Amino acid sequence: MPKYILKRAIMSLITAFLVATMTFFVMNMVPGGPFLAEKAVTPQAQAAMEAKYGLDKPLIKQYTTYMTGLLHGDFGLSIKKRGRTVAQIIAVKFPVSARIGGMALVLAVLTGVPLGAVAAFNRGKFLDNLIIVLSTAGIAIPSFLSSTLLVYVFTTKLHLLPSLGLKDARSYVMPVIALALYPSFYMARLMRSSMLDVMGQDYMRTARAKGVTTFKSIFKHALRNAILPVITYLGPLLASLMTGSFIVEKIFNIPGLGSEFVSCITSRDYPMIMGTTIFLAVFVIVMNLFVDIAYAFVDPRIKLK
Repeated sequence: MPKYILKRAIMSLITAFLVATMTFFVMNMVPGGPFLAEKAVTPQAQAAMEAKYGLDKPLIKQYTTYMTGLLHGDFGLSIKKRGRTVAQIIAVKFPVSARIGGMALVLAVLTGVPLGAVAAFNRGKFLDNLIIVLSTAGIAIPSFLSSTLLVYVFTTKLHLLPSLGLKDARSYVMPVIALALYPSFYMARLMRSSMLDVMGQDYMRTARAKGVTTFKSIFKHALRNAILPVITYLGPLLASLMTGSFIVEKIFNIPGLGSEFVSCITSRDYPMIMGTTIFLAVFVIVMNLFVDIAYAFVDPRIKLK
């Protein structure tokens, strides 16, 4: 296990380096710059701002300077939010997205896994068909549409929930539901397919032949083996939810990392683009490593080498 973790850590560092390098050069290949949108900016003022942030130097020099600072944990200064570092902005924005994403993940798992298991157990029956229809619709409906419907029903019509900001506990209800809808139904379909495959295995038939109760055979034998595809999906899903969904955050006016990521791209805030991209990449890498390690605990037959 330690050797495997060390190997994955080295691979993760290489992956993060490649992501940072590709992001830096692709970002600078796009025409334009962060100061073109400034109102009434003179050539002298633009040259002074470029010199302040090191954008007047050759691209290779900018790259080596940035990577050297990155090795020391320095993500640089935000160009648009002057006086604040990228690390400070991420430290403020990420906890907001993480709270909503964490709650959405718990809701998705508690909803999707049981729905998939119930659908598999009632294969071909009305309940199975109903869950399949709901899952297909839930996957097909985009988050901006589900968010709009939630606002229309619970805010405009029923006046039960606030639609902007995170003022109290009620403010979390609609954003969490909107974020959890797609992964809930996607996990339900994953779980149903995996459960059907497991329930047809020889050891399940042997368990039933030995008189093992249906409840025990499903939850002790089938569920533990069938949940592996769901665990695989949880790695990137957790990273995506906890770093924020820009559509949901924009609709509900949530000051999270997702909305910040979009605004820094549109404003061409180079250090902020680099910082958020690297942060997201590292988060995905770490979550995938945790998923691989979780395999060994869920299924002892899997050996990490």
